[in-house]
Amino acid sequence: MRNGSIPGTRGRVRALALLGAPVLHTPCEDVTDFGPELATLVEDLFATMYAHEGVGLAANQIGVPLRVFVYDCPDDEELRHLGHVVNPRLVETDGVVLRGPEGCLSLPGLEAGTERHDHAVVEGFTVTGAPITVHGTGFFARCLQHECDHLEGKVYADRLTGRRHRKLMRQVARSAWHRVS
Repeated sequence: MRNGSIPGTRGRVRALALLGAPVLHTPCEDVTDFGPELATLVEDLFATMYAHEGVGLAANQIGVPLRVFVYDCPDDEELRHLGHVVNPRLVETDGVVLRGPEGCLSLPGLEAGTERHDHAVVEGFTVTGAPITVHGTGFFARCLQHECDHLEGKVYADRLTGRRHRKLMRQVARSAWHRVS
């Protein structure tokens, strides 16, 4: 992306993979080619995330099994965090573990109380291959952990147990998108 450009303006909105799609439940592969195809993928991720009013989106959520995600997410102080990470690794989680409402574009319209650490650190690369480290607190830390989970083949429902998991799965079964897919 050029400096100063608005992410996603040159991207196209792609179809979302919904819960149950195999691509969401398989660990993603590392990116090895930092060329124009990767830049296009990042633009498409932003365009798709914005079109669906999300705060983060992983590549496998649009059917691409590569370790890439984008975000435009506030933290608990309403400070906006905007960017992308290629080949991210969640290298640190600490702080208080909080249960908070969590949703996902691959489970549209649903959310459940999910436990996450209040601080997270992700290391990876930019679309041009430059190393980056992203620190998140509060809601943004939740977002970073959520997107890293996607790239490991997990969705937030996989973190739920007992009554919360059963309740969410009943909601999934009743959802219009699940009956259609």
